[in-house]
Amino acid sequence: DLDLNPVLTTIDSAIGNYNEKITQINKVADSLDLTIIEDAKSLFNKNQKIQLAYNIQNTDRALGTRFASEVTTKIGMKKLDEDHIVIKLKGSAGQSFGAFSVQGMTLKLYGDANDYVGKGLSGGKLIIYPPKDSSFKAEENILLGNVALYGATSGEAYFRGIAAERFCVRNSGATVVVEGIGDHGCEYMTGGKAVILGSTGRNFGAGMSGGIAYIYDIEGNFVNNCNNETFEIETLLKEDEKDLKDLIKKHLDYTESNVASTILKGWDNEKAKFVKVMPTDYKRVLNEMKNIKKLSNG
Repeated sequence: DLDLNPVLTTIDSAIGNYNEKITQINKVADSLDLTIIEDAKSLFNKNQKIQLAYNIQNTDRALGTRFASEVTTKIGMKKLDEDHIVIKLKGSAGQSFGAFSVQGMTLKLYGDANDYVGKGLSGGKLIIYPPKDSSFKAEENILLGNVALYGATSGEAYFRGIAAERFCVRNSGATVVVEGIGDHGCEYMTGGKAVILGSTGRNFGAGMSGGIAYIYDIEGNFVNNCNNETFEIETLLKEDEKDLKDLIKKHLDYTESNVASTILKGWDNEKAKFVKVMPTDYKRVLNEMKNIKKLSNG
C-alpha cells in the first residue's frame, strides 16, 4: 500500500522525448602534458628523437599520461626506441607522475614526487633524484609517495631516495631500483624485478606470487620484516650477481647514487649483504620451463 508517487515521476514529464540525445562535454583542464604534446610535433610528424625540459609543480598530476596516449594513438605503444623522447623536469611532481608511460618515453625528474609514481607503467623509463645542490642525504629521505609502480606491466624506474608505503604493489613486469621503502612493499607482485638498496619496512611481500626482489639487508633484520607465506629467502646465485650488479650500475649512471657507488666499489664484500626473494610457485614454474627447454633441445 506504499504510495511512491511523491518521489517518482514519468520520463515524459521529466525530459520530454526520452529518445532525445543529450550531448555531454566533459572538458579536461589544461595541463603540462598539452604543452609537451605541442612541443613534440616533430616526433609525431617526422618521428624525430627529441629532448624537452620543463619546470613542474604538484598541481601537475599524471604528467606523461596524455602524452603516452598520443604516442600510442599516432605511433604505437611499442614502436619507439629507448630514450626516443627524453623529458627533463625540475620541481615537485603531483600524483601519478609518469603513469602509463610507454616504450621510448624517458621522464627525468630533478626533485620529488607524490603518490602513485609510475602507476600502470607500460614500457617507459622513470628517473627521479634530488637536485645536485640538495643538502640532505638522498638515501635517508623520502623522495616519492605511496603506491609507486602500482600495476606496472613493463618498463624501468630508478629512484635515488626512499619510497613510502606499498611500493610495487601488483607490479607484473617493471624493473625498479630504489634506496629504501616503507611498509607493505611488493604486495601481490606477480612479475618484474625490484631492487631495494635499503630497509623495507614491515610486511614485505604479502601475497607476492611472482617476480624477484633483491634486498640490501645491511642490518640483517629483513627476515623479521617480511611476510614470507608465499616466497622463499635465498642467497644469490652467480647469474643473480651479474643481473643485480648490472642494475646497480644503471642506477649509478642514471642517478649518481652514493649508495650504488659504495656498493659497486666494495662489490666483493657488499654482495654478501643481499638476499633474494623468490616466490615459491614462481620458482617452480621457472624450473619447469627450464626442464621443458632442455628436453626440446635434445
